[in-house]
Amino acid sequence: MLNVAVLVSGGGTNLQAILDSQARGENPHGKVTLVVSSKADVYALERAKNAGVESVVIARKGCANQQEFDEKLLQTLKEHHIDVVVLAGFLSILGSGIIKAYPDRILNVHPSLIPSFCGEGFYGLKVHEAALQKGVKVTGATVHFVNEVCDGGAIIAQKAVEVQEDDTPETLQKRVMVQAEWELLPAALAKVCEQLDV
Repeated sequence: MLNVAVLVSGGGTNLQAILDSQARGENPHGKVTLVVSSKADVYALERAKNAGVESVVIARKGCANQQEFDEKLLQTLKEHHIDVVVLAGFLSILGSGIIKAYPDRILNVHPSLIPSFCGEGFYGLKVHEAALQKGVKVTGATVHFVNEVCDGGAIIAQKAVEVQEDDTPETLQKRVMVQAEWELLPAALAKVCEQLDV
């Protein structure tokens, strides 16, 4: 059984999807044992508490620089014997030290079909605003491994979601979450844990 850390910065809806999937027994090879938040007052921490999962806050603003933040985060992951890391709406960029420590063991969910609307500056509602501006008829979500290129790691899974004519960035964001992210991320995590747990 692999120890999974979920890194969050907000409400934690993707964290909840992973915890719900785990409760249904859908990831027999992995268990969320740690939630790390980059902010102190977010609802994701409440979700962790409700699920009986230990949580730690490592505020990016409280660190002098990227290196100090990375060192604190890496030390926390090592202390908790973490095997797999999931970025679930985590708004801080990981430095190379962490990426090198967890090769092909860090997953991220991105709210578009990579290579569309991804890379630096594309996060949250900005992704959906760009998709609507471009007039795409299909968008979706991608789960990929994290490497040192923003949204550039190998793709694990993708799911398409139709864009509706009256969509706003907010309605599109919600549909992509419900129809793609919340299904895709737990399933991809279970698949990666199964492959690693040999």
